[in-house]
Amino acid sequence: MRDYYADMDLQAALTQAKAAPTGQGEHAWRLTHLGRLMGNALRRFDERVLWLMARNVEVPLSLANLAARDQIGAAHIHITRHLDVNGSRLTDLAASAGMSKQAMADLVTQCEAWGLVVREADPHDRRARRVRFTTLGLEWLQAFKAAVAQAESEFRQAVGDDVATVVALGLEAYAQA
Repeated sequence: MRDYYADMDLQAALTQAKAAPTGQGEHAWRLTHLGRLMGNALRRFDERVLWLMARNVEVPLSLANLAARDQIGAAHIHITRHLDVNGSRLTDLAASAGMSKQAMADLVTQCEAWGLVVREADPHDRRARRVRFTTLGLEWLQAFKAAVAQAESEFRQAVGDDVATVVALGLEAYAQA
């Protein structure tokens, strides 16, 4: 079910998209090119997912409070999206998320302090360490799954099933190329 604020955000975005090109002259493309639109859509999607997680009674209270106070942000979602359920090496996790190893290490350190992940010895390489979800982290992952499903449903309601399907197929094809 969409809420009033989601409808207002959609209306504001549509109004801005319609108005932006006329005020920018020859530079209007900077506001409307595909990369910018995808970036804006991703930011909005991630914000909605975090908003839903902050209000989900299934999310452990300490994590819901962090999300509600904007302590957990889109960068932390990279770990949720990219960490293999069986664990990942930090270098693999960083590469999967498109981040530097140092930036990912900082995120892992934060998530470790919150009890979402733990670093442990890699059973296949004694020199390496693996990052894996804790029990609390797996609860977070399940709440993330539910929030993503809700945000995707809201997207479908906002643009219609046909457009949502075409967008999903187009993005999947583009990402695979």
